Amino acid sequence: MTTLRIGIAGAGLLGRLAAWTLARQGHQVSVFDPAPDAGPRHDGQGAAGFTAAGMLSPVAERETATAALADLGWTSIAHWGRVAQHLDATTQLIHTRGSLLVAHGTDLGAARRVLARLNPSPGSQEAPPRHAPQALDGQALGHLEPALHSSGGPLHAWLLPGEAHIDTVRTLVALQAQARGVHWHWGQRVIGLTAGALTTQAADHRGHEQPKRHTFDLVWDLRGTGAKEACEVRGVRGELVWLQAPGLGLQRPIRLLHPRHRVYIVPRPDDVVLVGASEVETEDRSPMSLRSAVELMAAAHSVLPALAEARILKLDVNLRPALPDHHPQVQVEPGLIRINGLYRHGWLLAPALLSRALRQAGLNSLLNETTP
Repeated sequence: MTTLRIGIAGAGLLGRLAAWTLARQGHQVSVFDPAPDAGPRHDGQGAAGFTAAGMLSPVAERETATAALADLGWTSIAHWGRVAQHLDATTQLIHTRGSLLVAHGTDLGAARRVLARLNPSPGSQEAPPRHAPQALDGQALGHLEPALHSSGGPLHAWLLPGEAHIDTVRTLVALQAQARGVHWHWGQRVIGLTAGALTTQAADHRGHEQPKRHTFDLVWDLRGTGAKEACEVRGVRGELVWLQAPGLGLQRPIRLLHPRHRVYIVPRPDDVVLVGASEVETEDRSPMSLRSAVELMAAAHSVLPALAEARILKLDVNLRPALPDHHPQVQVEPGLIRINGLYRHGWLLAPALLSRALRQAGLNSLLNETTP
């Protein structure tokens, strides 16, 4: 295979996954990003992938997403499993124990309306019978997640087999650290991008910002909300509370079905759980409000009473890139590839969309390496 000189604009989820993949295939890869370094940021200014909870939920997302996106989700879960096997990680990065939908007894009607929307469209392969929601009684729920119950009455629950969750921060760190031979250019914002070339802007030793043009055989635009001059992308706010909850023992992501809230709770190693809301339609990057924090934590506490003594580690916010139709977009032309608009489905869709772009460009697909 011909070795290409490849420039990537953006070192978020797609940028790191693309750089790691292309470097394994023997290409010469350079990545440009305005962040000061590769480390995680939780100030609303870094890569949105660090803020995501990492739920890989093709069935649960059918409440608002199309069947086609759900199909891509199942493909991505398989891809992530293979990627995780290649990454030298000290802890397991992906877990495929399924996920749970839960609802308080008074919200059963609202929950049933959501469940009705999760059924696959006729002819779709997105959810074979083994992945259909499975109703759980109290005994079965207690066996799967002993900490999960409601102090205010019965808790209804459904298991979604085959769904997964991934440790987003550790995966992003591992992808960057193990992208051997990649040249990472931090503190350099891409201000212009065309087929075969991109222009960056960075401060020189006197603090003056200087533009610089770089040429490549192939350029990837993976900037997310940073690509506003190239497409109609906007930011959609996501909010995440990091809690330390020793002894909680949660094994699966939980989605609380509620007439007003869509709150999820996701386990992490070291007794950490993440509590978040699906979306807030604003481009505000300011810190989380008191109301948001209280509502998120109160909703989580209502189904996990043991969280009463959890400690608040971080209140995290960021903007997810969304296009007007909320569908992702892959554009491939000679010398240039653009992927954007992953919205709240970034981790669910990234590997499948990257593989699609690679195939359309005539390159090896994800993890089809030509070098060890």
